[in-house]
Amino acid sequence: MSGRHDLTDAEWAVIAPLLPNKPRGVARVDDRRVISGIFYILRTGTPWRDLPERYGPRTTVYNRYNRWAKSGVWLCIFEALAERSPGSLHLIDSSIVRAHQHAAGRKKGGEDHAIGLSRGGLTTKIHAVVDGRGLPVRLLLTPGQASDKTTAPELVAPLGLTGDVVGDRGYFGQAVIAAIEASGATAHIPSQSNVRVVRSVDRDLYRQRNRIERFFNRLKHFRGIATRYFKTATNFLAALHLASTRIWIRTNESTT
Repeated sequence: MSGRHDLTDAEWAVIAPLLPNKPRGVARVDDRRVISGIFYILRTGTPWRDLPERYGPRTTVYNRYNRWAKSGVWLCIFEALAERSPGSLHLIDSSIVRAHQHAAGRKKGGEDHAIGLSRGGLTTKIHAVVDGRGLPVRLLLTPGQASDKTTAPELVAPLGLTGDVVGDRGYFGQAVIAAIEASGATAHIPSQSNVRVVRSVDRDLYRQRNRIERFFNRLKHFRGIATRYFKTATNFLAALHLASTRIWIRTNESTT
């Protein structure tokens, strides 16, 4: 018996070829059932211990998710889809999510888990680049109080963007504009009110920013993302990549 959050045949047809090869002689527990269980957790925000029995042992599902998050499997699946993005228009923005007390209750020291203190309490900020269809091509995490302007060069530099890149006033700064234009893209970022040289942006082009806002809205339909329950940044970023993978597949499916 399948649930409404489970992988569809179309989704499985895209994801299955991108999974790691099984070691010779080792039978891996049914991948489709396990990944459907992971999507159930992400979509509903249910604790791992309450995973329905139809997905198999919860320890198997969690361990697969955790192991593949650390080894970059979920990232590779997302990047395989993001590579198909056209390069004529990209939009950058960020969105803050609240960190649940279980996520915030980590040990001090060690890895930076991208949880900080902002006006919303303990929060994480999701930074994204989306293409002209509102589909994500790169995601980063920082503590909630982090500046968009400071994070933007790291967000856009690896992409080698071309065409037009649109951001709001929070991204105005020479370092951001230089990072965007280093590969030949054109930055469309309006200046803040306290500068001498005013940068304006074509009104119709600036309106395209609603596409990245819609992406964040779709992302937060996943309750396990709208509120952060994952303790480590690695596992939470993996959740973003998996949710974005589903957004990619379902958008492409609806337009073909």
